[in-house]
Amino acid sequence: MKMQKPNHFSMNFSKCLEYHASVLHHFEQHVKKLDGKAGFIDLLWKGNLLVEMKSAGKNLDTAYKQAKEYFPGLTDDDLPSHILVSDFQRFRLYDLENDKQYEFSLSELHKKIHLFDFITGYQKKIYKAEDPVNIKAAELLGDLHDALLNSGYKDHPLEVFLVRILFCLFADDTGIFQPRDHFTWWLENKTREDGSDTGSRLSFLFQLLNTPEVQRQKNLDEDSQKFPYVNGELYSEHLNTPVFDKKMRDLLLICCHFDWSRISPAIFGSLFQSIKNKKLRREKGEHY
Repeated sequence: MKMQKPNHFSMNFSKCLEYHASVLHHFEQHVKKLDGKAGFIDLLWKGNLLVEMKSAGKNLDTAYKQAKEYFPGLTDDDLPSHILVSDFQRFRLYDLENDKQYEFSLSELHKKIHLFDFITGYQKKIYKAEDPVNIKAAELLGDLHDALLNSGYKDHPLEVFLVRILFCLFADDTGIFQPRDHFTWWLENKTREDGSDTGSRLSFLFQLLNTPEVQRQKNLDEDSQKFPYVNGELYSEHLNTPVFDKKMRDLLLICCHFDWSRISPAIFGSLFQSIKNKKLRREKGEHY
């Protein structure tokens, strides 16, 4: 059988594994197997990856079985989250935490490199719009949406307005706005309690967020200057100013006191579908 010549990518990938192993000193890791006999793990990156290499054409199922036989000789902290077996032409990666496996050839390795994100510490987190925290977020913004809608503020301006508010809430809790919670403080201290000027003050703020710092008026107050320029089109469109009352201002402040850093931007789209659909919000809330 003709051996496939390693390409530069696979060689660099192998060097990456070798580097981690050399730093952690786990090449040919000695371990006692289940049958009591001594074994040697080709490469062990404790807590992350165990590699078992075989010569060309060898059975990868057998290689995987051998890799699992090392587990009884490892401590709980040493047990890997992934097993990689290979005959230098085929690779099979087992994701033990998610009970998944991936198999590919050497020529496909460069297309599968994302499967090894765990090596650099990256972890893929799945966010679901149906998670309780996301349902709560939809309920809070949904109440504000309904109040604005009932006041006659609707359609496209309402949707854009809520997207802008959502960005401010998210920026307030994730450090985009400095100091943190500056948007909340600004609303509480720079708008009237009866809500009569809340809409106009928000329109002013949106205009400010669309203006680079160097282009802002010099006599702008210090608290307003703290808001950064938000590049992009989010705040560029002119919207009619919504008219708030005390209840609407209170609903917005309730939104401000929710921790929006727990919400992933990846689910913003489905979040807004829930906000616009009152029946859907109610059904999801009842589910939990």
